[in-house]
Amino acid sequence: MLRVVSTHLFLNQRLHPGLLELVSRSGAEAVEIFAARQHFDYTSREHVAELAAWFSSNSLAPFSMHAPLFPDREMGRAGAPAVNILHPEKSRRIDAMDEIKRALEAAEHIPFKNIVIHMGEKEDGWSLRTIEYAQTALEHLCAFAHPLGVRVLVENLTGEPTTPSHLMTILDLGHMDTVDVCLDLGHAHLTVGVADAIATLGNRIRTVHVHDNHGLKDEHLWPGDGTIDWKAAVAALKALASPPAAVLEINYTLGDTPADIPGKIQQAFERLS
Repeated sequence: MLRVVSTHLFLNQRLHPGLLELVSRSGAEAVEIFAARQHFDYTSREHVAELAAWFSSNSLAPFSMHAPLFPDREMGRAGAPAVNILHPEKSRRIDAMDEIKRALEAAEHIPFKNIVIHMGEKEDGWSLRTIEYAQTALEHLCAFAHPLGVRVLVENLTGEPTTPSHLMTILDLGHMDTVDVCLDLGHAHLTVGVADAIATLGNRIRTVHVHDNHGLKDEHLWPGDGTIDWKAAVAALKALASPPAAVLEINYTLGDTPADIPGKIQQAFERLS
């Protein structure tokens, strides 16, 4: 599996070349850039150019981008609405798609190949309207992403619209062969279980968000620090026709020091080997 590190690990810091070099020293082959404006300001030409210049002269690849969850620099804490392409209000859905497109435009300079999208919030329910909203948004975003060379991936969350079976319903009914799945192992552990999620999503799984928890809340711990059965999870992933990329998505609040991070990343990837 391709070894990828999400910059979610540094979400409380501005993303700069020094952090990318730290990841590179860990043995990672690529990164997933988390599009949060206080971390990576995808609306800033200067910030985009700074990272593009670094990637152009280094071996660490920009594999994917995580689409923005909020349009502000406070992750919604100041009252900004979430980026929600399933919101009941059409204007909110349009605003959400526009924000994701702003992030996608960075692919003109930073050649990431995938974008991971959240659909809905915890309180959103499952209905025929949900399917309609999801398919409309994904068709729109795919049309925007395709000329940029970016593939759209949808992520399983903990709400009803994004259970593994509901994701497959959305994709199958919409004949969305160009959309794949980012399987979040932590979210699966909190809901249907990792084994069930892998069995349901099967070969639609293109990437895997790797982190751990104790089955009660979304902690984003290092693999092995929670209760996921990693031996069974790795065996199931390796049994897929095309092993997905493994994207470490670790919480930035765990207190890891810069000196400790490369070793912890290496240990995490060894657990997946």
